[in-house]
Amino acid sequence: MKTFNEPDENVGRFYIRLLAAILFVIIGCILLALRLYSLQVKSHSHYLDLAEGNRISMLPIVPQRGNIVDRNGETLARNFVAYTLEITPSLVSNLEKTIDGLSEFIAIEQKDRQRFYNFLRDNRRLDSAPIRTRLSDEEVARFMGQRYRFIGVDVQARLFRDYPNGSLGSHLIGYISRISDHDAEEIEARDETANYRGSMHIGKNGVEKSYEGVLHGVTGLEHVEITAGGKVMRSLKVDPAVPGNDIELSIDIELQKVAETAFGERRGGLVAIDPSTGEVLALVSMPTFDPNLFVDGISSADWKMLNTSENKPLLNRAVASAYPPGSTIKPFMALTGLNTGKRTLTYKMGDPGGFSYAGHYFKDDKKGGHGSVDIHKSIVVSCNTFYYVLANDLGIDTIANFIGQFGLGSHTGIDIPDEKEGVLPSTAWKRKRFKSQGPRYQKWYGGETISVGIGQGYNAYTPVQMASAIATIANDGKRMRPRVLRAVLDSHGQRQEPPPEQVKEIDSKPEFMAAVQAALADVTRFGTATRAFAGAPYRAAGKTGTAQVYSLKGGQYNKSDERKRDHSWFIAYAPVEEPKIALAVMVENGGFGAVSAAPIARLVIDAFLLKKHADEPAPEDTDAESEEEGSNDRGNGVRARREGET
Repeated sequence: MKTFNEPDENVGRFYIRLLAAILFVIIGCILLALRLYSLQVKSHSHYLDLAEGNRISMLPIVPQRGNIVDRNGETLARNFVAYTLEITPSLVSNLEKTIDGLSEFIAIEQKDRQRFYNFLRDNRRLDSAPIRTRLSDEEVARFMGQRYRFIGVDVQARLFRDYPNGSLGSHLIGYISRISDHDAEEIEARDETANYRGSMHIGKNGVEKSYEGVLHGVTGLEHVEITAGGKVMRSLKVDPAVPGNDIELSIDIELQKVAETAFGERRGGLVAIDPSTGEVLALVSMPTFDPNLFVDGISSADWKMLNTSENKPLLNRAVASAYPPGSTIKPFMALTGLNTGKRTLTYKMGDPGGFSYAGHYFKDDKKGGHGSVDIHKSIVVSCNTFYYVLANDLGIDTIANFIGQFGLGSHTGIDIPDEKEGVLPSTAWKRKRFKSQGPRYQKWYGGETISVGIGQGYNAYTPVQMASAIATIANDGKRMRPRVLRAVLDSHGQRQEPPPEQVKEIDSKPEFMAAVQAALADVTRFGTATRAFAGAPYRAAGKTGTAQVYSLKGGQYNKSDERKRDHSWFIAYAPVEEPKIALAVMVENGGFGAVSAAPIARLVIDAFLLKKHADEPAPEDTDAESEEEGSNDRGNGVRARREGET
């Protein structure tokens, strides 16, 4: 027979189970309460932000880039608004199919496709990429009618940059182009990522690059309410963007036009400066390029054309290319000789037509020599022999120490990117330059000093350095930092002008500076630049130079080989009594300085002082050869540099 438990025993088990259940419920409630406390109280702000983030989105408002104008208010760079057709790749399953569909009613060329894929490759940080820019109103209307078919495709209003003067002054103004991954890394390194949200372009060259921080502005934010699908419902709050500041340059674009026209098809560089302030009045590098090509992303064909041309149109010859200065070095050599006591104002020497050193004869430019020559005459007629002897008496380090005060062989500090340092030769420079080639190549030889004395050998200076140097002489030895910025104009109309900056005062006696100034003034009256400045209603001072670029090694000079011709130099300032403009002109392979460079300088000075304009290139006066100094002496420069090395 089955035995049943007593009622009291069953009740006891029931209560135990009931108590366990109650404890379980209580513990569960406590845990639930703790979790609710964590979510609703302790982490309330965090989850509120997440919830708001799902509901509210912040869209960047790209600031309007500042305009660039010249000293007279002429527009050099400006903005305009245009529509772009943009694709967000993350929302598109098949890009090619989508683009093919769009091309049925909007013209999309192969170059547009290539530019789109290049943009995706170089700008992974951006959500969308433009497939077509600058849409017409009709094209926008056609797309809006078909918009429902293309998820991830939309029309956006974007700011575009325009350079109304095309290639005029392009190396100076620079250009903007799309932000690459490399640009994005630099922006991040400067901790400016937030300020470039939504921005697609950045300054890449010239003033656009050097004053990017001034021109860009401050990005704004629009707080919008969105649906779970990301559709914008309404705008909640707007923090407006702060537009970039406008920039006024010291450049006179009309003077720039005269200078570029004077060069014609020739290659070279020109820099014109106000000697008293350092303001750059014109900065020319020829040939030029059209900066508008870069705004939307340059095509492969255009890039190949610019990048492979033997004329190197993208090279800024005015600041980023250094050349031997030829006889334009002689005024600075004369000042070195006078201030070191190696020469006096009354010193004279007989020029026999050359100078012998270590078994080599350095010929003068004039057969038979110039007779009795002093400091004044040596500059006016550009006597090589005088400077062969002077260089030998001075020594290379004395030369370097003195003329280095003029900024030759060092950065001038001009506010244009990519300035080249050039070469001011010295014993220390050569040891460093040829450190890896052994002591024999590091030793400085006396014959090299002879070449330096007439602006050959290792000498290499940029047009902006030579312009700054001659401006320093015009300014009685006060060297000003060259600059292209004249003023910054903010959106409230406030104007800020940087003060002129004096960087050096040459350690020279006033009477020595005056003597060299007088000689330079006579160069245009009786010397090598007489023809170029004939009939000028003002007095100009200057110095011609012809710099050898190829050693003939005793052979005949073939004028038909244009790339082996000498470089043509002219440095000048005017008017002599109160200089308003100083400039350096360099024409690559232009031949004699009096033939190519000096006439360009005359046109530019006329345009500045007399408000004249030139619509044709300066003519090449082949009859002027007899007036030029022949400073290179066909082969002397290169051979002299190697004297004692073989």
